[in-house]
Amino acid sequence: MTDKSVEAPQNPKRRWLWIGLALALLVAIVLLLFDTEDTIDVRATTTAPPPPVVSVVTVVPQTVRARISAFAEVRPRWDAELRSAISGRIIAIHEAALAGAKVDRGDPLFSIESAPYESAVAAAAMEHEQAKLALLRAQNNVTVARRQFDRDGVEPPNDLALNLPQLRIAEKTVAAAEARLNAVRTELAQADVVAPFSGFVTQRFASLGQTVAPGDALVHLSDDRQFELVAEFSQADWALLNHPISGAKAELIHRTGVPLGEAQVRHGGGFLDQNTRQVRLFLDVASPDGRVLAGDFLKVRLLGRQIADTLTLPESTLSRAGYVWLIGDNDQLHRISPDILFRNEGTITISAPEGTGPWRVAKTPLASFLPGQRVTPRSDEG
Repeated sequence: MTDKSVEAPQNPKRRWLWIGLALALLVAIVLLLFDTEDTIDVRATTTAPPPPVVSVVTVVPQTVRARISAFAEVRPRWDAELRSAISGRIIAIHEAALAGAKVDRGDPLFSIESAPYESAVAAAAMEHEQAKLALLRAQNNVTVARRQFDRDGVEPPNDLALNLPQLRIAEKTVAAAEARLNAVRTELAQADVVAPFSGFVTQRFASLGQTVAPGDALVHLSDDRQFELVAEFSQADWALLNHPISGAKAELIHRTGVPLGEAQVRHGGGFLDQNTRQVRLFLDVASPDGRVLAGDFLKVRLLGRQIADTLTLPESTLSRAGYVWLIGDNDQLHRISPDILFRNEGTITISAPEGTGPWRVAKTPLASFLPGQRVTPRSDEG
């Protein structure tokens, strides 16, 4: 069967017509987009932008008393690891020897078996008595010899005739026996180990029944009655203090800013620390009230000498580059490299620049500040 339907050929003119219409539509859309595109209105002006607003503090030169501070660790004056002085078995450990115990001077800590030392004391005492008896005999022999020569009316030919060498030997024998007796008595006394000073037992090393030898560690004892601190200052800060410094009082301040009392300067100066090249100051804290604890890290602050022509500024006035920015009478900026004398409680004290005050200082300088730049100062004394 033959398919009689024949597809009608496309009209080339109509196809080109549709292509032309599509191109025309595309061009129209592009023109419309360019015509409706947002533009930025630019207006030419000859008015300069206003100067930036700067918070300033106004200060005048004044005479201040230097306040020098440094941090130091609180250390007990006496801090010892008590060791056995004799050999023997530990037969008793007292409550005061337990770790954490608070002891007073003379409190018993350990008892070491003392029988061998009691025997040594008895033997030494007997030797001492024998030596004294020999001395009495030697003295008697000298007396008899002298009387004999006196009766005969002649002079003794030498010391030997009077038994004087034997007397001197007997005297030295007594002295040696007495020293030996004192030595063994000391050893016997060391069988009872007592606290040499008041403090806290921070660690115990020996146990009940243990046999110890001379030099073996027993306990570690830390003083709680007297503390000391070693503070270090730069040579520039050291020059700001009143000298001589010995006997001066120093404030002790906790890291939180709470005052904890005073310390007294014992010694200071005379040499530099080999590692830090700073001057060391030694202070004492006698009879602490419980707020000052060994091992704490405290601020030590001392009053120094009077310094004239200074400016005291907030620390924020010092830029990262180390400059202080001043605002002149024409509201223009100029910078100085300050001579910082000391710092105290969020402030810096510097030498006043040349000229007469008062001075207006930028409270919070910006990194974009330039010398000669005009600003709008705003007073901020807070």
